[in-house]
Amino acid sequence: MGTADPRRVRDYYEYIDAEDYDAVFELFADDVTYERPGQSSLSGMAEFREFYLENRPLEDGSHEVHDVVAEGDTVAVRGEFSGVQDGEEVSFGFADFHRFDDEGEIVARWTYTDRDEV
Repeated sequence: MGTADPRRVRDYYEYIDAEDYDAVFELFADDVTYERPGQSSLSGMAEFREFYLENRPLEDGSHEVHDVVAEGDTVAVRGEFSGVQDGEEVSFGFADFHRFDDEGEIVARWTYTDRDEV
């Protein structure tokens, strides 16, 4: 595996909040996996793109990043999301983990929250 890049992970949150999905997708490997415990897993760029462009239940929000920790090939993030989910204002904490491949792309992502769906 590659070396963790905290700047690319911080960029991810900036791009998501700006709804710049083309920039988001450039951060990730074509064979990306995305795990959200209690929800269906995503595997590959086609599923990843479909999720962000059509199925993501969160909208009109922003991420406040509190901590970013990098070690080896993984960057861990703790923060808070505030925005809209299913037409309702929400705010909740999250922990995300991003693993990098040898090309410097994010190849795996995990999200943990106290919400049933994100």
